[in-house]
Amino acid sequence: MSGAGNGRGALLVVGDVVTDVVARHRGPLAAGTDTVSAIRTLPGGAGANVACWAAHRGCADVRLLGRVGTDAAAWHERELRASGVRPHLVVDPEAATGTVICLVDTGAAAERTFLTDSGAALRLDPDDWSPSLLDGVARLHLSGYLFFAEPSRALASMALASARTRGVPVSVDPASTGFLTRLGVDRFLTLVEGIDVLLPSRDEAHLLTGLPDPADAAAKLSRLVPLVVAKQGPDGALVARGGVVVSRIPAAPATPRDTTGAGDAFTGAFLAALLAGADAEGAAAEGCGAGALAVEKVGGRPPGTDLAG
Repeated sequence: MSGAGNGRGALLVVGDVVTDVVARHRGPLAAGTDTVSAIRTLPGGAGANVACWAAHRGCADVRLLGRVGTDAAAWHERELRASGVRPHLVVDPEAATGTVICLVDTGAAAERTFLTDSGAALRLDPDDWSPSLLDGVARLHLSGYLFFAEPSRALASMALASARTRGVPVSVDPASTGFLTRLGVDRFLTLVEGIDVLLPSRDEAHLLTGLPDPADAAAKLSRLVPLVVAKQGPDGALVARGGVVVSRIPAAPATPRDTTGAGDAFTGAFLAALLAGADAEGAAAEGCGAGALAVEKVGGRPPGTDLAG
């Protein structure tokens, strides 16, 4: 079925599944000695987080295509199912599951820094794709991390082409300014030609356009992509179409503990709301609410779904 625009059907997320090691500390790291931290190992990955938040916010049929190592495949599958996601996990016989060390400063901003070993996550390749994955799917979401390695980049292009053939709308979250810089802005924008929704952060929108003003950046991107929803963290979100910012969505109040996964929460809730029939502005408001909920807890997944302890 096509499902485009009908407000029904499944959400298919294609993206990364990783293990997060979250280390919460206060103030600067002490070089050459110990820094007292609270450390937890949690399930993560931008693609997996988006899927879990979409399920948490009411999407009844969320599917995830990802790749993991044998070391943590069973754990990740169990965690995803506990979150209401139907996992399609490819087990890599060679690479370990991706791991991200999240250094979170527990000061007022709860800002985080990532040390990333993508491992199996970006080894998805065209052999892992089948057009049948789109059966019953009303929306396809591609994690931007897919575009930063050759095998997963080829799979993303194949998935995008399959979706366009079926009339299934496609959204992309650019994911990482660091990886975007290495890939190249022009190359990224060429790779995502034909998508329907782009969901950049403030920094990603600035990098993709070279424009310092968030509204100008969102407006410029919306000349390339029909709908741009630019996430602004504590300043809410901007909705842009046809070269114009059409709405400014206020943030929901929150006291941040850990900003890891806040953008993923926004994206998952936004997509769930679109599937439920909301317009872009209403869906962005749902995204802001989920983002606020996300920053008040540790880790990138919704509350009440963590089996990791």
